[in-house]
Amino acid sequence: MSNEEREPIEAVISELEPRMKSVNISFKVIEKGEIREVTSRADGEQHRVCDTIVGDSSGKVTVPLWDASIDEVEVEKSYRLENGYTTLFQRRLRLNFGRYGTLKPAEEEITEVNDEVDMSEQEHERRSR
Repeated sequence: MSNEEREPIEAVISELEPRMKSVNISFKVIEKGEIREVTSRADGEQHRVCDTIVGDSSGKVTVPLWDASIDEVEVEKSYRLENGYTTLFQRRLRLNFGRYGTLKPAEEEITEVNDEVDMSEQEHERRSR
């Protein structure tokens, strides 16, 4: 087995911190926000983005969905994200699946969501470079 591959981190939402990589996590989609049109700084193309709130029994977090994934993800359904990562957007925590992450239906439905702990609510300080 090669050491170059990072060991995946099995996590629940309340354990998420800024700048985590290789996160495996299951969650339930609580709500999808407004779909916005944005222009990519990378390629100048128009993209659709939708901030989606997901949760589990430990808390909830915001996941930005892009383009086709907006239509594929349904409210009240449970999903398993493999190889996700976290970022800060306007100093608030986001869970992302990006280019290398995979999102598929969860094997077990998540029935309980802790609404009290919102990991995207608290502001994080940007680390100076």
